[in-house]
Amino acid sequence: MGSMSIWHWLIVLVVVMLVFGTKKLGNIGSDLGKAVKGFKDGVKGAEEDKPAASPAQVADKGTIEVDAKEKTKQ
Repeated sequence: MGSMSIWHWLIVLVVVMLVFGTKKLGNIGSDLGKAVKGFKDGVKGAEEDKPAASPAQVADKGTIEVDAKEKTKQ
C-alpha cells in the first residue's frame, strides 16, 4: 500500500494533463529549461569575471608559508 506502482503514476500524469493541458505543460517545461540554462550561464559568467592569479603569485599549492616564533622560557 505504501509504494506507488507505475499505474498510479500514469493515472496522476493523465489527471495533470487533463487539468493543465499539454500546451501549458509544454510552456512550463520550456520556461524551466530556459531558467536552468540562464542560471548555468550566470554561474559560468561569474567564474570568468574573477581575475586569475598570475603564475608568479601562485606558489606550490601544497606549501603553506608561515612565520615561526621562538618560544622563550621565563
